[in-house]
Amino acid sequence: MEGKKGLLDDNFLFKVKPDSSLDRTKVFCCHCRCEMSYHRSTSSLKYHLLAKHPTLQGSSAQPSRLTKQVKLDGLRQKSMPASTTSKLSTAVAKWIAKACRPVNIVKDEDLREIIRIASNDPTYQLPSRATTVKNIAELYENEKTKITEALGKAETAALTGDYWTSLGNHNYLGVTGHFFDCEWQLRSTALTVMKTEERHFASVLSRLTTDSAHNMIAAARRFPFEHVPCVAHCIHRVITVCLHNSPFDSTLAKCRRLVGHFKHSPANSAELEHKQIAHDQKKESIAQDVTTRWNSTLEMIKRILRNVEPLRDALAQHATNVTMPTPAELDKLKNFPSFTFLDVSVKLLNTSEDDPAYLAKFKENFTAEMESRKPKMNIAWLRMATALNPRFKDLKCLKRHERPEVWRSLTALLGGADSKRTRKPEDEDPQPPTKRAALMLTQESSSDEEQDCTQNCVERYKAEPTIGMEDCPLKWWAEHQGSHNEVARLARKYLATPATSVPCERLFSLSGHIVQKKRASLSSENINRLDRRESGLVRYCVRV
Repeated sequence: MEGKKGLLDDNFLFKVKPDSSLDRTKVFCCHCRCEMSYHRSTSSLKYHLLAKHPTLQGSSAQPSRLTKQVKLDGLRQKSMPASTTSKLSTAVAKWIAKACRPVNIVKDEDLREIIRIASNDPTYQLPSRATTVKNIAELYENEKTKITEALGKAETAALTGDYWTSLGNHNYLGVTGHFFDCEWQLRSTALTVMKTEERHFASVLSRLTTDSAHNMIAAARRFPFEHVPCVAHCIHRVITVCLHNSPFDSTLAKCRRLVGHFKHSPANSAELEHKQIAHDQKKESIAQDVTTRWNSTLEMIKRILRNVEPLRDALAQHATNVTMPTPAELDKLKNFPSFTFLDVSVKLLNTSEDDPAYLAKFKENFTAEMESRKPKMNIAWLRMATALNPRFKDLKCLKRHERPEVWRSLTALLGGADSKRTRKPEDEDPQPPTKRAALMLTQESSSDEEQDCTQNCVERYKAEPTIGMEDCPLKWWAEHQGSHNEVARLARKYLATPATSVPCERLFSLSGHIVQKKRASLSSENINRLDRRESGLVRYCVRV
């Protein structure tokens, strides 16, 4: 402690105020907790020791050092043990990595005070910058080891890949991996985010699965694996194409001008907020659609329809060439959401007698455009995944004559997997003709038995009742794997494959625009570690 030989050899300590500062006019005895006034003189302190603690005088045994012992809110508190301080330092490093904070935030005095108050330890010091960098590197290596071990135990794994250009005009290639662990938990993790100096050519992209960009599709042809284009990209592109030069085109153009009138003027935006309050509606800005942003057109229409009256009143406040959609156009917009969700179903796309002519025409164009893109979408893979999902194994989404082919393909896949596992290398010594003929007969008989066994496996799986839409297919497979072991191997392969490249795109939007701005100033060698920490430590789970 401070002052007068450490307040008589640490037998006394200054009182600590509620704000963790020291009150140098008050001291308390470390032995009996008696509080006394202190005016830069130790006479009263010595008198207290003589009167209350005479055994301490002249004794060779000194009291234990209490330099880190303080009084907070009337309680006797100690500084945090080393193990807790170490855990806290690791937690700070993890927070910096996941939240993309600058490492020099450990020098922030306000952060240090927050931790001191929360821990009741006014002596706590944040770890140094060097210690934090070392902890982050250790977290990265630990996470990398865990992911490597988990991938090594997985029978199959699926990859998604996407390109991204930073605000600093640097190209990055991101890859995510998806697989099931032994308990049928779907795990998704970032594998790499590498900086590339080359252009987005197919030769550079030939290491991963992709979205539906032309360079990604060309890269997929170089793969020795199955390629599944991003279904969401495909559907979004079909919607965009069908809306162009459609009966909706002029109405959407009017909506865009209406949104721009309020988005580009703070005064107009404020006027709209006042009108929303006047109509007892929540304040919300109207959204502008972006060609490359999924469902942005739908969101723009939804907000306009929710704010028809506030928009009309706000436009009436001053002269402008911008006009509201007519009642007929608003009715047309109300029909718009029923088919623009990416969750497109066959029933929604079927025309009915109640559909207006423009809506029936749009549905026909949409269906035709989707059919033209089917050959490029690896429909066989998607159908197999549907059959292996116990929620949709009845295949009612397919036409009746298309369903048997799916089950025949499943049987063939099971037979091929069985033959690979049971195939043995040929003996080096040639067999005599008689033995060779007998061996061929045996092999043919064995092959027939395997085919019957494979067919029985498929039939037993088909006989299982379909589960409800709210039930978890992974939980079902975890409970029924023992009964359908061969089919379960294929389910692990097909159900772990994402139908979209969304997981990979999340690498570049994990923390929104703030992360993108920070990445523009990051060194390329730290980019990979950044995304491994963000996606690997967060471990988001993709639901089937």
